[in-house]
Amino acid sequence: MTKKPIRVLVAGLGNMGRSHALAYHNNPGFEIVGLVNRSRPQLEPELQGYTIYPDFTTALAELKPDLCSINTYSDSHADYAVAAFEAGCDVFVEKPLATTVADAERVVAAARKAGRKLVIGYILRHHPSWMKLIEEARKLGPPYVFRMNLNQQSSGPTWATHKSLMRTTSPIVDCGVHYVDVMCQITDARAVEVRGMGLRMSEEIAADMYNYGHLQVLFEDGSVGWYEAGWGPMISETAFFVKDVMSPKGAVSIVMDPNAKSDDIDTHTKTSVIRLHTAETGPDGKFIRPDQDMTMEGEPGHQELCDLEQAFMLRAIREDLDLDRHMADAVASLRICLAADESVRTGQPVTL
Repeated sequence: MTKKPIRVLVAGLGNMGRSHALAYHNNPGFEIVGLVNRSRPQLEPELQGYTIYPDFTTALAELKPDLCSINTYSDSHADYAVAAFEAGCDVFVEKPLATTVADAERVVAAARKAGRKLVIGYILRHHPSWMKLIEEARKLGPPYVFRMNLNQQSSGPTWATHKSLMRTTSPIVDCGVHYVDVMCQITDARAVEVRGMGLRMSEEIAADMYNYGHLQVLFEDGSVGWYEAGWGPMISETAFFVKDVMSPKGAVSIVMDPNAKSDDIDTHTKTSVIRLHTAETGPDGKFIRPDQDMTMEGEPGHQELCDLEQAFMLRAIREDLDLDRHMADAVASLRICLAADESVRTGQPVTL
């Protein structure tokens, strides 16, 4: 017998919310029962037939969905997710899970109490090329050096989106959770200390916010890593995309297309080429083997990745997947990025 579609309420219709809504629309395992957004945005033709509710709480009570997909600004994630769990729903929530560790832990506790599924929008976990990068890095063995960034030279509508995000969340938290999560998947070691620095480079953002940030994290196995994120029209596109992992045995890196633009959303996930470097040398002191370039042809684009995320959400519900590690990892990466934000603001390292 064919299973009934999962009735989903989609809250937030920014870039990610619309992409997730399209994923639900195109997957027969889901049925969209309503959309939530304070304004009426310009939507893709496929989404224009759905009713838009201005208030999440009202829509949740009236529609009684099976699943709530929360893609609003970060400061509403925790309250919306907890309300959804208390209403008996499963929850998909975009990253970051919350704006404080306490709120993130409150969401996880609510999911466990309700016995419902919680999936967090770590899109790189569903990307075959990033999965390959993690696999190859783990083969090298620790200790590791992680070098990662994603700077975005933004203007016009993209800069407007970034300014909206920075009303609640700094770039090294909003984007950093992705790449810190990658670091944690590779090393499996616990982070023990975090340092951060940042700078406000625009009068268009709040006096207590910064649009450039840099975090450093130290792990208990001796591994170290840094992540850098900057948003705005003043950001340089030189070396804006660095994804590099080194260990005593060699290195694995993503080699970006030199013509890529930093504010192109597909650029943020595409890997182009994964380069493997082996440190082993022969009797003459020269490298035994040349670097190996693995071309990642046919990799999914942004919308296809969102489709994969929601296919995983469907599996999690129907196959009763164990998401304990998934939830714990989301809290761990958020804890590190929020510690970096604290370090930026206090000028002191944070011990975890």
